[in-house]
Amino acid sequence: MIDPRFHQCIGPRLLSDLLVAAGHKALAGNLASNPLIEGASDLADAGAANISFAASKSYADQLARSRAGAVLATADLAASVADHATAIFCEKPYDVFVDILNVFYPDDGAAVIRASTHTDPAPLIEPGVTLGANVSVGPGAQIGSGTVIGANTTIGAGVTIGRDCVIGSNVSIECAYLGNEVVIQPGVVIGAEGFGFQLRSDRHRKIPQLGRVIIQDRVELGANTTVDRGTLGDTVIGEGTKIDNLVQVGHNCRIGRNCVISGMCGLSGSTILEDGVVMGGGAGTAGHLRLGANTLVLARSGVTHSFPAGSNIAGAPAQDVKMWKREIVAVRRLSKGDKT
Repeated sequence: MIDPRFHQCIGPRLLSDLLVAAGHKALAGNLASNPLIEGASDLADAGAANISFAASKSYADQLARSRAGAVLATADLAASVADHATAIFCEKPYDVFVDILNVFYPDDGAAVIRASTHTDPAPLIEPGVTLGANVSVGPGAQIGSGTVIGANTTIGAGVTIGRDCVIGSNVSIECAYLGNEVVIQPGVVIGAEGFGFQLRSDRHRKIPQLGRVIIQDRVELGANTTVDRGTLGDTVIGEGTKIDNLVQVGHNCRIGRNCVISGMCGLSGSTILEDGVVMGGGAGTAGHLRLGANTLVLARSGVTHSFPAGSNIAGAPAQDVKMWKREIVAVRRLSKGDKT
């Protein structure tokens, strides 16, 4: 979700005023109603005062269930728009939505600026916290008792860190909530902007990254691992999960409880790992896929589609490990000229 502790909104604004400010005056002239909009959200989390979007027919079910007060959608989704929502139909809903985000949240670096230049409100640091040399704690941050923070670490504005955590040196944390007994090794970056751009021939346009990172109890992150914040929703790492060094967790990923992710793995945006997934070193996933509970991904695998619970997969593209082994044996026989 878009959290006001991290991203300040200029709202509320009338929907027509938002569209005009975003450069879409023609759309503003076709409104059936003109609600007051307080913020933006994805369809699942939107409330009556939020605007959201649906860019294709794959959004139809979410659109029908959404509580959003206003939605940008393609014309072929008209039947799926809930009765309570004001619909704005256009060819490229997501492009218009990004324009509105840039109006509503004009300073996507606000949290970083506040952490660097402001001291109000003062951070809340419970007794028993140990801060190393040159630690920077931003305004409104909260740190629980028993937590140790290493030298040269930066805690951004509004960040919450639970009790009995160990945060290594040279760590950067922004737009994030950490639970209790979390271990963060040196050099980790949590809550940086996700890698989101609208690709254009003349100039790629940055998509505002307005979500958060939620790290639950007893998670461990290895040295130089990065966890990007969500675009609109949250990037989540479930309790008890252990992540090795040099792992990239993309925006909007959701990692379940007690997963194990080995070094140099990469999770593209919106990857979902259910509880107990194990990934070998150097494995990677394409975005917007799901690995079922207790799936085992062998080292160096390239996962390009979803797999059900209990899968054992390997290869690039990844497939059932038994099939992968058969293919390896077949290729070796062919390379030796064995036609049997």
